[in-house]
Order: sequence, then C-alpha cells, then structure tokens
Amino acid sequence: MDFNEANLIVKYSHKISELAKTAASNNNIETEMYEKYEVFRGLRDKNGKGVLCGLTEISEVTSWENIDGVRTPVDGVLRYRGYDVKDLIKHCIGENRFGFEETSYLLLFGKLPNARELADYCEMLSEFRVLPRNFVRDVIMKSPSKDMMNMLARCVLNLYSYDPDPDNVSLPNVLRQNLQLIAQLPMIAAYSYRAYRYYNTNDGSLVIHKPISEYSTAQNILHALRKDNGFTDLEAKVLDVCLTLHADHGGGNASTFTTHLATSTGTDTYSSTAASLGSLKGPKHGGANVMVTRMFENIKENVKQKTEKNIYDYVRKILAGKVFDRTGLVYGMGHAVYTLSDPRAEILKVYAGKLATEKEREEEFALYNLVAKAASELIMEEKNLSRPVTPNVDFYSGFVYSMLNLPEALFTPIFAIARITGWSAHRMEELVCGGKIIRPAYECVQPKRNYITLKQR
Repeated sequence: MDFNEANLIVKYSHKISELAKTAASNNNIETEMYEKYEVFRGLRDKNGKGVLCGLTEISEVTSWENIDGVRTPVDGVLRYRGYDVKDLIKHCIGENRFGFEETSYLLLFGKLPNARELADYCEMLSEFRVLPRNFVRDVIMKSPSKDMMNMLARCVLNLYSYDPDPDNVSLPNVLRQNLQLIAQLPMIAAYSYRAYRYYNTNDGSLVIHKPISEYSTAQNILHALRKDNGFTDLEAKVLDVCLTLHADHGGGNASTFTTHLATSTGTDTYSSTAASLGSLKGPKHGGANVMVTRMFENIKENVKQKTEKNIYDYVRKILAGKVFDRTGLVYGMGHAVYTLSDPRAEILKVYAGKLATEKEREEEFALYNLVAKAASELIMEEKNLSRPVTPNVDFYSGFVYSMLNLPEALFTPIFAIARITGWSAHRMEELVCGGKIIRPAYECVQPKRNYITLKQR
C-alpha cells in the first residue's frame, strides 16, 4: 500500500463507518420472515439436514440410517465413489504405499486404478508439477502475500494467462487443466510461503526446491518446504492420510457447491477454482483448524496444572464465553452433518497418536483427548442433548500439521491442496450431467416505494 492510498483510507474511514451503519440499518430481515416464506436458511431444514439440490456419484457422507422406520443417528461414514475411506487408507498403509494419488484417480474417473493405470497417473502428475517457465519469478516472487489462500487464488488466476486454451470447457481440456492444478497447487503453496518468509521475516535465505519425480504429493510438500529436504516416512505417510481424508466431502459443502455453481455458468477452470478457494478460505469452512490450534495455545497458557478438574473448569469457561475468543465455542467439536462421530477425526486421531510418539509430544496429545472428553460431556450437559458431541476432523488436523512443522499459514492451503481433487471431479460431473445454470430463488420482502425527488428528501 502506497502513501496516497493509506491517506485515502484514513481520510474516509469515519465516513465509511457511518455509511456501513446506514447499510446495516437498511438490511434487517426478521427471523419470522424466513419462517413465513418457509425459507431454509443456510440451505438446511429445521433438523439441520441439507436441502437436496443436486445428485452426485462422487462421494457420500452418511450419519443417519432408517432403522425400523425411524431415522436413527449412526457412526459417520465417508465414501468415495462408494468405497469407505477407512478401507482406502487401511489398504494403502497396509501395502506401505501412499494413497492420495489413488484416491485422486478414483474421484476423477470413478474406478480404482490397476497398477499400470496408477503408475501412468502418477507419472503424469509428476510431469505436470513443474510450473510454467518464469512463473515463480514473475508471479510468486514479485508480489508475495502474508495470506497463503489469497496467494493461491491469485496464482491460479494467473495460470489462465499461461494456458494455450483457457476458455475451452470441453471435457478433455478441463481434465487437462484439472490435472495440472492438482499437480501444481502443492508447489505454488510451498513456494509462496518460502517467498513470504524471505521478504517479510528475518529468514535470511530463500530456498526453492524443485519437485522430485519419484516422490508422492505428500513427500513433495515436505521436500519443498524444508530447507534440508528431510522428513521421516511416518511424517510423509501421515500427511498423505490427511490429504486423502480432505480430498472430498460430498457436493453440499460450501466450496464444492461453489464449484458446481461457478461451473454451471460456463466459466473457465481457473475462475471456478479461484471461487472455490475463496469459499474454503472462510473460518467457518477451511480455516477451522487454525482456531482449534489457537484455542489450545490459550488453554496451555492459562491452565498451568493440566489436571482433569482444571481442564473441565476451563472448558466450562470457554463454553460460557468468558475466556479465549469469548464466542462460547469449543472449536473442532461437533459437525453440521455427522451425528455420532466423524470418521475422518477417528482416523486422524490414530495417526496423531503415532506421530506424537515419534515427536515425543504424548502429553500434548493426551491434553487434546482430555479436552475432547470434557467438551463432549459439558456441551451435552449444557444443551441437554441425548447424543454425544464428538470431535470433527479439524480438532486433530491442526495438531498433526504442527507436529509436521507446517506453518499455521499453510493449514488451510493444505486443505485446498487435497480438495482440488474433489473440486475437479465435481466440475467434470457438472459439465457432463448438469446442463443448467444453477439459479436458486430469493423472495424480495422489501415493500414497494414511490420515488422521492432529491429536493424532497
């Protein structure tokens, strides 16, 4: 920001504040109006169930079953193309190989690849990982940003200029673009962070590591971020599990719905992806694990003796809005869709425990489990709930990333690096099966008014 721009912001700050108050006072729709017109705010019905507005074959979130004619909450299940994500991870880990690339192939093409298909797919991603000539110098290095999600969106939009056929929305061309984005987004995130560190901190050296063709996505992320290129096999495998768990989550989550919405307009792949990145950036969506991490820093700072009683007392204060950010929220607890459990959190808890042992952070892991127990019991007690409130995937993911020495600035970009696969699959599904622009209705409840001349106002 230059001097003149800063002066303008100062000059008009009071006037803008007053205008904002005017805007707020003239945008006040009462809750009763939503009930009168039977509008489901947030596209969720009174029971919290999402309003059905589309069909998909890509992934499914299950949290209820019809048992003897009664809608009954059950342990959550996440399926990619019909396969339980727990099975995908279990078999890849059991065969001592990385699973994100297999998951990516499955989501995009609707089938599990055989060995030859998987090898060819990995080779193609490896070739696509290299960014266009001078892209790092001209785009990333010349305008680094402290916000990595902003940087990802900016870089994705800049890739449009490097594409020989950017506006072609035929399926082969969109698939090519999607594959390049799946391969390149990890490198863009890593390089953007390294550039920011170099220009805005006392980190005296700038290190840009080229991707290694034999490495998986998870390995290349750690390779690109660490000055010494070093990482353990467990670190890479745990990050791979994180990417697999975040690759997709049904069509109704905010960023994926944004993909369907933008794609239905006929826009290009880069614009669609940038729109989805903007949705994911929000703290109510992709940024939740950052809030979990900050909440735990607050707990560790303020609860000196980590006894069960002291933790329960402090969590009670968080719920009462007396400490931390005073919102009354225990971040990472509960989920809008899952009822009894989030399967992603259950899986990640296991690998968080393994990584905590390797990193000698078992006490911190125990603290996470104790806070989860306290929060679950206290939320049930406070809200008089009949079923438990359990951790969601965000509860453990930030802790895992911190053990991997990933900076907080990259927590949400890691989510995006995984979810770009799901967005790509949903974009192609919308192109093939959609056909109509998504155009929901809003009822205007503003009374009609006659124009008043300027002299009469």
